[in-house]
Amino acid sequence: MASKDWQHPYVNIFKHVKVEDWKRSAKQGDVSTYTDKTLKCSVYRIKGPVPANSYILVPKNSHRSLGLTGRYFYLLFRPTPGKYFVVHLDVAAEEGQVIRMSFSNMYKEFKSTATWLQFPFLCGAAKDSLYESTAKYARYGLVGPAPTSVRWTCLMLDLQYTLSVYLNRCYIHLKSIKLCSNMSVKNMFTSDLLLDPGISFSEAKLMGLASSQGTGPMPREMSFPVPKGASWHDLYDYIRFPSNGTKLPFDSIQKGDNPKPEARCVSNQRSPVREEFRCVNLSKAVQDRVSLIQQITTPKSLPRNRTPMVTSVPKLGLVTTHQEDDWLCHDDDQQELECSSLHQLTRRPHSNTDDEGIHVFVHSENGFSKHVEDSVEEFVFTPVPHPVHLTSSKNSTQEKLLPDPILRLKSIIGFGGATTKYALWTKSGEEVVYPCHAIIVSMKISSNQQRFFIGHTDKVSALAFNGNTTILASAQTGNYGVLRVWNYHKGNCLAMLRIYAHSLSSLSFSRGGGILCGVGKDGHNKTMVVVWNTLNVNKGGQVTILAKAHTDVDIHTMKVAFFDDTRMVSCGRDNIRLWRVRNGTLRSCPVNLGEYHSQDFTDVAFGEGDSSRQHLDDRTLFASSRSGHIFEIDYSRVAIRNVRRLLPVQQQHAERREKWTFKTGPGIAINSISVTSSFCATGSEDGYLRLWPLDFSAVFLEAEHEGPVSLVLASSDSLQVLAATSTGNLGFLDVSSRGYSTLMRSHTDTVIGFSVDGIRRHLTTASSDGTVRIWNMDSLHQLYDFVSEDSPCTVAFHPSEQVFSCGFSSGVIRVFDVSSAKLLAEHTQHRGEVVGLTFSPNGEFMYSADSQGSLALYNSSEEDHNLIRVVCNVAARGTERAPDALSVSSDSLCLAFVGPTEYIVTIADAQSLDEVLHVDVSILDVGSPHLDSAVKLCFSPASTEHLLVATSANKILWVSTKTGRLLRELSKVHRHQCSSLAVSDDSRFLLTAGHNAVKVWDYNMQLDINSQMFIGHSQPICQVRFTPDQLGVVSVGDAIFLWDFLAHPVDPLTDNRSPLRVSCISPSQSAEQDAEASGLQFSHGMPRQTAPLPSAPPPQLNVSTIDQLHQGAFGSSSICDDTPNNPAVSDQAMSFLKVTELVNTSALSSNHMDTVQLKGMNPVRPDCYKHFFPRFKTSTLDPAAVAPQAGEKGIKLNAVIGYNGNGRGNMVWSPDQGLFAYSCGCVVVVEYLHTGCQRHLQGHTEEISCLAVTNDAQTVASAAGSSKDNRSLICIWDVQTGTCRETISHHRGAVQSLAFSRDDRLFLSVGDFSDPEVALWSSKTFQLLSSVRVSGPVHDAAFSPSAASQLACVGCHGVYFCLIHTHGQNVDLKVQKVKTPVQVGDVELTALCYHMDSFLFTATNRGHVCVWNVKTQSCFMTWEADEGEIGVLLCRGNRLLTGSKTSWLRLWDVAAVESMKPQKKLQSVDHSGTTVVLEQEIMLDGTTVSAAFDNTMDMGIVGTTAGTLWYINWSDNSSIRLVSGHRTKVNNVVFSYDESHFATCSEDGSVRVWSAPSNELVVQFQVLNQACGCLCWSPPSSNNSACLAAGYSDGTVRIFRLASSEMEIKLHPHHVAVTAIQYSANGHVILSAGKNGLVTVSSPVNGATIRVIRDHKGASITTIQCVKEQCKKYRLEGNEMWLAASADRRVSVWAADWLKDKCDLLDWLTFPAPAFFGDDSPPPSLAAFCPTDPDLVVYTGYGVEKELSFYSLTKKQIIKKIALPHWVTCLSLSSKSHLIAVGSKERVLKLIKSSSGRFQDFLLHSDSLQACHFSPSGALLFTVAYNEILLWEVQGL
Repeated sequence: MASKDWQHPYVNIFKHVKVEDWKRSAKQGDVSTYTDKTLKCSVYRIKGPVPANSYILVPKNSHRSLGLTGRYFYLLFRPTPGKYFVVHLDVAAEEGQVIRMSFSNMYKEFKSTATWLQFPFLCGAAKDSLYESTAKYARYGLVGPAPTSVRWTCLMLDLQYTLSVYLNRCYIHLKSIKLCSNMSVKNMFTSDLLLDPGISFSEAKLMGLASSQGTGPMPREMSFPVPKGASWHDLYDYIRFPSNGTKLPFDSIQKGDNPKPEARCVSNQRSPVREEFRCVNLSKAVQDRVSLIQQITTPKSLPRNRTPMVTSVPKLGLVTTHQEDDWLCHDDDQQELECSSLHQLTRRPHSNTDDEGIHVFVHSENGFSKHVEDSVEEFVFTPVPHPVHLTSSKNSTQEKLLPDPILRLKSIIGFGGATTKYALWTKSGEEVVYPCHAIIVSMKISSNQQRFFIGHTDKVSALAFNGNTTILASAQTGNYGVLRVWNYHKGNCLAMLRIYAHSLSSLSFSRGGGILCGVGKDGHNKTMVVVWNTLNVNKGGQVTILAKAHTDVDIHTMKVAFFDDTRMVSCGRDNIRLWRVRNGTLRSCPVNLGEYHSQDFTDVAFGEGDSSRQHLDDRTLFASSRSGHIFEIDYSRVAIRNVRRLLPVQQQHAERREKWTFKTGPGIAINSISVTSSFCATGSEDGYLRLWPLDFSAVFLEAEHEGPVSLVLASSDSLQVLAATSTGNLGFLDVSSRGYSTLMRSHTDTVIGFSVDGIRRHLTTASSDGTVRIWNMDSLHQLYDFVSEDSPCTVAFHPSEQVFSCGFSSGVIRVFDVSSAKLLAEHTQHRGEVVGLTFSPNGEFMYSADSQGSLALYNSSEEDHNLIRVVCNVAARGTERAPDALSVSSDSLCLAFVGPTEYIVTIADAQSLDEVLHVDVSILDVGSPHLDSAVKLCFSPASTEHLLVATSANKILWVSTKTGRLLRELSKVHRHQCSSLAVSDDSRFLLTAGHNAVKVWDYNMQLDINSQMFIGHSQPICQVRFTPDQLGVVSVGDAIFLWDFLAHPVDPLTDNRSPLRVSCISPSQSAEQDAEASGLQFSHGMPRQTAPLPSAPPPQLNVSTIDQLHQGAFGSSSICDDTPNNPAVSDQAMSFLKVTELVNTSALSSNHMDTVQLKGMNPVRPDCYKHFFPRFKTSTLDPAAVAPQAGEKGIKLNAVIGYNGNGRGNMVWSPDQGLFAYSCGCVVVVEYLHTGCQRHLQGHTEEISCLAVTNDAQTVASAAGSSKDNRSLICIWDVQTGTCRETISHHRGAVQSLAFSRDDRLFLSVGDFSDPEVALWSSKTFQLLSSVRVSGPVHDAAFSPSAASQLACVGCHGVYFCLIHTHGQNVDLKVQKVKTPVQVGDVELTALCYHMDSFLFTATNRGHVCVWNVKTQSCFMTWEADEGEIGVLLCRGNRLLTGSKTSWLRLWDVAAVESMKPQKKLQSVDHSGTTVVLEQEIMLDGTTVSAAFDNTMDMGIVGTTAGTLWYINWSDNSSIRLVSGHRTKVNNVVFSYDESHFATCSEDGSVRVWSAPSNELVVQFQVLNQACGCLCWSPPSSNNSACLAAGYSDGTVRIFRLASSEMEIKLHPHHVAVTAIQYSANGHVILSAGKNGLVTVSSPVNGATIRVIRDHKGASITTIQCVKEQCKKYRLEGNEMWLAASADRRVSVWAADWLKDKCDLLDWLTFPAPAFFGDDSPPPSLAAFCPTDPDLVVYTGYGVEKELSFYSLTKKQIIKKIALPHWVTCLSLSSKSHLIAVGSKERVLKLIKSSSGRFQDFLLHSDSLQACHFSPSGALLFTVAYNEILLWEVQGL
């Protein structure tokens, strides 16, 4: 704040930059000074015929910034009469975005882009002049040159308002100003004050105006002189923007009416949050920003003093729309006031949200929302039939629907829309970008994860990337083409252009991104080519047109040459043309086509085989045509070099296909062509993607598609080829593996309806393209496709079985079994189109309705779905109610439909179709002159007495199903008619669709702002529904949109609609109660069968905004889940693997069975770091693996390197007893600090989440997940013996927290967010005493240090004070929930600790510390202790420790809290007078996750997410690393040759060197923003100075010298990630391999590249190994051998003598394998020389069998095989005892004796093993799983 104080109260800009010196400002053209007679001072005059050539620029240099933060900009100037002028203001917004705001009397209309706002300026005239009187009443034609009587003007621009409303951006500061001719200017300044130039200082003093109120008079040096007795407003003009004058049909800057002093309101000009702006022009600006189309009318809005407020709360209310005159601001004086509308724009989370806010999602990982006004509807709630009197409340805050946003776009199923010609690779080849109607989708090909670029208002017709795929350009269809330029990685729009062309069909970027070329049609339907300059668009620069051309030539595709930004090539019907931009002109010349001049050319591509420096004469251009020709064109000669033709296959001899050739005959149309350095890809009309060599001799690879291939595109590395079809399919061909993967399938026409199978998470859709398809909602893959000659109209899934039914336009209804893909039943009783089809929730009946008014009932409990009854002429005729014309109540008792006329809603008995009730909706609105008809309807699931009806008058009616009475009415639901509606299962939310928007409403309409609106569809939405698990929303129309529903689940503690649930049921309770309690949990994807029963009278709709506090205790429980038996230990002392001695090589075969694991839906994870989330793993533990007995182990765990920073509270320290324990992976490490020795507690198989220790330090408890089921395992350890005393398996999810009571008699465990249950155990028997389930996630829990019967928990919903009641052997937990104080905002409580006897400290996720009185259970004080979430609280005496997400560890003196008296009102530290002192603070290397201190808080140990345990000593403010570990995945670990050190490298770019045997960290080398994938030690040398070489993801190799702890040299031998590295056996060279398969030999002395070996090109190298060995026996010259293994299962062995520059291939091994169909990548190919006999090469990898193969280099054959149960992920061979260590994805470390096949399994890792290495002596073994490093002592088998 101090840096901005100098700018208050204002900044004189001319004085600030010393404009007269022209050093910090610049002038151009005719700029002079003169003395103005009116102002009687010197002013600047700017003259010139062209405004751009005469100007004053402040500051002078464009890279500098004024940095003026004042909200208001004042300009004192006079336009030159009869001339034009322009003013440009460059304003900085958030994230460094620069936006230009311009105003001029040259502009005739308001224009807006993402980076530029242009406002017309209307010059004022002298008072009582003809011009002024004309301007008052004219509506058009006032923009133009300044009148002759123009006066000096004081212009005030509200920069914050303008930027916020028009672009939804946050104003930061004013960057630069440019004043262009023609004008005179006195000065300009910025200020945060709203100054009035017409008021003198004396008048301001009399009026009481002061700067503290945000207003005041104009400063004297900025004021205009006023003679005595004259009025300022008679002499000068005062223009404010936003304007309060006469409104034109566009936003303009103009003079307003003179403000009256009594009408001014200045007290609310400034506020801590975003202001509520003037209602007269708010919605107008928004409409301009959304549509960029002139809006003629100005909507009416409510003034601030008429904010609606319900004074009497009825049980049910009517929503009406009031348009009476007294509600509106008509008077201009009222318009001057700051008015608050019901529809305000919002951009900050704590601001009010517009009722009609549109949410546009651009990011997924962090998405943000834009709120754009949709309509001008005002909703007022009144009881029926009389209106309620509304009172005003200025200070009342508006309640809105939360969370905001409540929907988040998760994924879209669809491709194309306007075109299927465009899909793009990113440079990395990991993502594909493609259009889906009006949305651009970026999908990761490995995970199908999507993110979205949203902003187009019509279907996207073209896409283009620059060379490094950082900038994306997109164009849309429509009469006015819009071009958008995006920052691809950030997802934000950099520029938006109106190009005044339609049918924009082609876009192409230059490789450098500086040139963008587009092709479309102009207004005369002529082809228009535009070339833009996009060089600085990523830096906030403008996109300008370099050249434009109109031509009659047809252009289908146009591309910019990669070697020259000024050259392009195009093709179309009858032409191929070369284009060039020179001197702002676009010129072209045709290619001489000769006899091929009448071809229809479809695509062009440049030959990219050579470098960009290749001479122009050698360039080759390829073109394809619809006749099947491929043309090679000489670029320099503009002539055809060669022509080839694609012919259809020749059918001979039993349909045998002959080889493809290019001969004469009928050709196959080629739609797309892509050329790389090694092949040419073509996509043709016959549905084939083909890969050709560049000589087009024959096809070497092809893939057949279901429709014509419209696009082929090779990735930048040429390893993958993207293909799209005109039928909406998108996929890619992996060239190296020859496998094809489908990325997306889609309907080719409108999706009419859908239904969700909640159990299997399948989605079935019916489309106008004539297909019914079934999709997997998680993978987005199409599972089934049902094609019929009939057009499907509506679909419905059975609620529990894998069966769905479909209704067709012919009236036929078919029922399908999905699992067997067979037709179960077919019914033909309907004569009209099926408009409704649904199952009853209990699954017993099915219903259908057709367009002729018939209704049918079926028995769906039988497989053939027998028809029970048909009733004719009962439903309304027509198809407008399709596809969901029927609705069944949640209790399966009532059926509702519209009929027999469109004005009647009928409720019938669902089991007989007997009519029960008729409701006439046409007469409900007696004041309307039109009859209202019913369009859509649905029951409320939680209240079957409510039927919701959407009407043609755009209303929703709540109708009683018992009496037919109107209960509530909601008007103006959408701009267009409601096309679908649904209610959530708990009846808290209403979902509606209208045109292309989705709205979510508060069902009870209790809020001030009851809805949120979401856009994204480009066509009208046909249907919208909640998913059965209520965690998502599906909407269909142009495509299938899957949304995450982010609403918080209902809280059973405070919600009066559902009874209180307990986690366990006593034996006396009935089975019905048991079923009811278990039915509450339905997050597994299964819909609830019935609504939860109320605890008191049935719930009623309530519009009350008063929170009803529900206080109740949890029930007790006396029965707990059985503890699972411990796994039996095998009696087998030793195990053997099958060893096969081979004389002749032979292939072995076996049958393989793939196991598929189905996972249910996970509950919503809390956004809170304190909550434990197990690290995501794809590995699973092998249940068949058995660890050996203790005395027979071949290896013994010696040490654990590192600490698991992902745990929470997973470190304990007892300073009095000397116990120090922490977790790493699934091992509890007990370390003795004085010796450094470790003891390891082994019993878990999953990642340990938390630890707890008894006060006597004799017992430690640890919690982790279980591999056998979804229940966590808690182990109770005896510290003295290291044995497991007891195991507990109770919680269904992870365990969040553990705690022992002060007397060690009780033990507490808390489940995570998936099972938020608090369980109380006996510490003696560890039997469950009581448990209670709470409504939301619990983050922390603790026992009271003084009262043995008290404990507390904190979580998402506040504090839970728990009291333990003992009745004999029964123990009850009485729980009282208290919400977080509203003063600290919407926060979660994340940590807690007790202070003294009666105080409790809690921390929030926003950095607050709250102090509670335990006795009164109230919060009486709070202060902000940190800027981020606090996850650790610890209190000792009067000292409080806080550890937070910001890495700060702070120590507070809280002695004053004890003396503070209880307050009725919450006090902050600043206002209470109480002093909380920050004693000390220290910043650590990561977020604090655990802490333990002594009783005086002088010293302690703290754990961080960086994997570090710190010793903290507050007395000397010191910190020492006790334990160090890697935060991210460890890629490798290797011993030095003398075994004095070992080194590790990880994904975070760090290389760490450790000393042995102390395992202490010696030095760390860190490279930022890179991953280190491999490393190796230099061999022993005479200088005895070891070096370490490491390979990084950017292709560099760095050599570090251990003695100096510095980097010695940096090499860059690769352009891709380095995957393997090794010093040669003698240390003369370094061999490194890249991901692309190239092996580079480099000098470690000077870094020079000696040799590049390309034999493995195209496949990633996984292993390089070097050994000393004379190669004479192989008849080759060399003193060492080395091998390389690649991912394509090939191993090359080489003989080398590097001093003689000799390197010869000794052998080449290729191992066969079947096609790999796994979800992830295949197992790696690993190879190694046998240490005892280098003639043997041991290999393992993906193949026919899981095995180790021993290959003899002399015999040239495999001589031995060892069968394995798993695929191997890492391999190491010991130099002694013939031992081999292999790791697997099943987390098993297998130690094998190669001579006998004997083996042992070790199961101490919690994830798949990625590295294992024996030490050079073979005495030690390292194993690595993610960041867990275990060091084993080898004892031998």
